[in-house]
Amino acid sequence: MHRHPWELVDYRSPLAICIAAVFLSYQFTSDSAHLGNLSSSLKEQLATTLSQYLRKNNIISSSSIPPVTLPTYPIVPPLTDMAVPRAIRQVFLAVEQAEGAGARVRRSIGTAKLRNFSPFLMLDHFTVGHGAGFPDHPHRGQETITYLLSGGVDHEDFAGNKGTIGPGDLQFMTAGRGIMHAEMPRENPDGSLNVGMQLWVDLPKELKMCEPRYRDLRANEIPVAEVDDGRVTVKVISGQSHGVDSVRDLAYTPVWLLDVTIRPGGRISQALPKGWNAFAYTFAGTTIFGSNDATRVAKEFHNVVFDQAGDYVEASVPDNAESESRFILVAGQPLDQKVVQYGPFVLTSQEEVYQAMLDYQTASNGFERVRGWESEIGKRMAY
Repeated sequence: MHRHPWELVDYRSPLAICIAAVFLSYQFTSDSAHLGNLSSSLKEQLATTLSQYLRKNNIISSSSIPPVTLPTYPIVPPLTDMAVPRAIRQVFLAVEQAEGAGARVRRSIGTAKLRNFSPFLMLDHFTVGHGAGFPDHPHRGQETITYLLSGGVDHEDFAGNKGTIGPGDLQFMTAGRGIMHAEMPRENPDGSLNVGMQLWVDLPKELKMCEPRYRDLRANEIPVAEVDDGRVTVKVISGQSHGVDSVRDLAYTPVWLLDVTIRPGGRISQALPKGWNAFAYTFAGTTIFGSNDATRVAKEFHNVVFDQAGDYVEASVPDNAESESRFILVAGQPLDQKVVQYGPFVLTSQEEVYQAMLDYQTASNGFERVRGWESEIGKRMAY
């Protein structure tokens, strides 16, 4: 009887482990024709081989859930005459590209220009209409922050959680050990598109296997700081600005997120936690970042990356500007850990990624509810 060449492999060998990992990669991404001729028993053996390897090396997930303590945010003192502005490391345009099913995004973190800017993994400025979107897909090991600028987006996951965010609302999602969900745009009565931002944030290694968690933040819950005699408005989504503190307990990885609007003639000096990585992404208008001779001009859809050293970021709009500018200013505590990412799985080693693929394929260790689940909102995808 003819045997498939892969069936001649010694399952205890390193080669078998590599084959098992490749098999799971193919299975995760598509029903590849390369694997179509494999018997079900061989597929089971490959999955078992990888599982045994992971268990032997103490990599396989534990059923115990790590305890979680929400982060304590640093207290940033008011700026003094001795404060030092942060220098600008780089400024670049976020180029629009296709993503998901029918969506368009401008990705400014997670590309060759800026990758793994710890704790930030990806930043997408998305535009999506009805009939497109992000149907059922898994996550492990990261948090996502979705900020809707206009329109509406529905959410549904395999744990039975459902909801909708509207203009100015945010959703903080901790994927932890595993989540399967869909994010689909609403059909707006006026036919307008749904526009927003999604930021992926890495989780500390010790929290990557925590239970999934959600926290919606409504627009009317966000405090506002008025600066420079009302010429600057700051929505304090997370963190603090000019004596105004945000709502607490939003995410496990410490992140500041400020939505800043500067009118002509306005200027802001925004203090940030020492040693945190920080960037600004521009939505509209033209903003001058920096002060004195060290300034850079950023038009809309640009990412401005700051050095870690320094106490604050300065931004302004000239008196003679034709319009106001708007940007988000984001800062996060860097994580001293390796980032190994395979699509929606973000871990700290290749073996942990193999484990995530195995768990997803076998509906185990956090993905138990994947089996047979299909979201209702994902069914409205237009094919």
